[in-house]
Amino acid sequence: MSLDELPHKKLASSDAIQFARSDSRFRSLSPAPIPIPTAPSFRSLVEPVSDERVNHNTVTSHESENGSGSISTVSSTVSSVESEKAAYEFLAQTPIKSTDAHLVEFSEAMRTVAKALRRVAEGKAAAQAEAEEWRRKYELEMTHKQQRKIKGYGSCANNELEKLASQLTLETPASDQAGCCGNHGICSHEVLQDESPGPNPRSSHKLVSRKASFRLSWGCNGDKNGQHKHDFVSFEKGDITTAERSNKQILLKWESSPQTVLFITKPNSNSVRVLCAEMVRWLKEHKNINVVVEPRVSKELLTEDSYYNFIQTWDDDEEKKMLHTKVDLIVTLGGDGTVLWAASLFKGPVPPVVAFSLGSLGFMTPFPSEQYRDCLDNVLNGPFSITLRNRLQCHVIRDAAKDELETEEPILVLNEVTIDRGISSYLTYLECYCDSSFVTCVQGDGLIISTTSGSTAYSLAAGGSMVHPQVPGILFTPICPHSLSFRPLILPEYVTLRVQVPYNSRGQAWASFDGKDRKLLSPGDALICSISPWPVPTACLVDSTTDFLRSIHEGLHWNLRKSQSFDGPRD
Repeated sequence: MSLDELPHKKLASSDAIQFARSDSRFRSLSPAPIPIPTAPSFRSLVEPVSDERVNHNTVTSHESENGSGSISTVSSTVSSVESEKAAYEFLAQTPIKSTDAHLVEFSEAMRTVAKALRRVAEGKAAAQAEAEEWRRKYELEMTHKQQRKIKGYGSCANNELEKLASQLTLETPASDQAGCCGNHGICSHEVLQDESPGPNPRSSHKLVSRKASFRLSWGCNGDKNGQHKHDFVSFEKGDITTAERSNKQILLKWESSPQTVLFITKPNSNSVRVLCAEMVRWLKEHKNINVVVEPRVSKELLTEDSYYNFIQTWDDDEEKKMLHTKVDLIVTLGGDGTVLWAASLFKGPVPPVVAFSLGSLGFMTPFPSEQYRDCLDNVLNGPFSITLRNRLQCHVIRDAAKDELETEEPILVLNEVTIDRGISSYLTYLECYCDSSFVTCVQGDGLIISTTSGSTAYSLAAGGSMVHPQVPGILFTPICPHSLSFRPLILPEYVTLRVQVPYNSRGQAWASFDGKDRKLLSPGDALICSISPWPVPTACLVDSTTDFLRSIHEGLHWNLRKSQSFDGPRD
């Protein structure tokens, strides 16, 4: 057979089978619809041809051993040429370029989405880790404070309880002591004594050895008959309804006569000094009350007259810390600032406060100084209404303290804590969290975290609402925020607020507590605020609501305008 006849010669059976296999592979790559639009590459189309060449070469080597190598080699060459021609024709007919363009665009979009999701996940994980770290620090600090408190008071309590049980008894009968607690209110039966009851040359300056007990009760609808309502919610027959509520006017009734009164006076005032001397003399001569004053006031009174050598004071901070165990009543002569100063002397429980108005506005000073005899008679005899004013407990956490918290005592404030920009010309940048939830970022002059008693102070000037002092809540008021939608908030009393200066802040921040004790907050530092368990009980002239409304009417002239004349157009 000549070479010219080779193109018209049918392929051998083995060659036909091999070509059929390659042809079937090309048919599998036809542009029929497939579930995933993956375009075939040129390499995937050419590799089958390369495989066929290998198969043909293998067959050729076997046939050459049988004496027919030349014919098989020519046949495999023709088959390879036709296979490559068919592959190129198929590539020319398939729209691979357009499919690749769409796939490239789709893959770029998916990569962009994946990057965005990864950034969001990383940010969320970082925020959660930071929140957990701050929570761990706060819990560690509370544990340390509790341990110090237990160490400070535990030994004293263990040593004194046996003495108290053996040496002193209450004036009230035992049956009254057992029955006055529980559903009737809060009772106080603590009786305390000095460490050295024996004779002492400085006994005239020591604090007294006895503290009066009292009972707190809740009047219902203004009634003072001793009835109390504690069921606020009823679940009767599967329905939730609001039960009849008490008006929550709290009454204090002495169970034993008060023996010790602490005087806190406004400094640098001659009228206050004269009134203080007169009240001290009257209490000693007519009520036989032990009087405790500040060291400054003690020097002033003793310099004026040696008659006042019976007054008592404290010599150091340790005695000042134990004032709450000795004092039955606090009398303040001044304005609201004097009440704030009196509250700052007590880091724990605070005795009832009788505040006489000798200041400017007097939101917390309802008693007139001209009628001090009648007012003190009513308070000493009881019962009288009180307002429990919540305080904020503030902790400063430094960024440098990675494992240990700043070893400072918690700061108690009665009005507000303010975080401002100080002398910096930049906006204050603060991150605020409520428990573990992000609240907002403050960009402005600062932020006020206030009690409801402080709602008529700085918070009011910054646009916050006036709130009744017995409403349980925390005021969240921005100072000149650079946002028209940043309105003040009132949060529930049980939350814990964390205000942090972020690391990318342009400047520092300053925190002040009731207008004093300013502390620098650098980037990374945080301030944690929560309601203190020790409120300030202030005596009421009438009751809590009447005194509050009187204060805003007289102090702020709230909603004062001329009345509309009656002689005009009518419907």
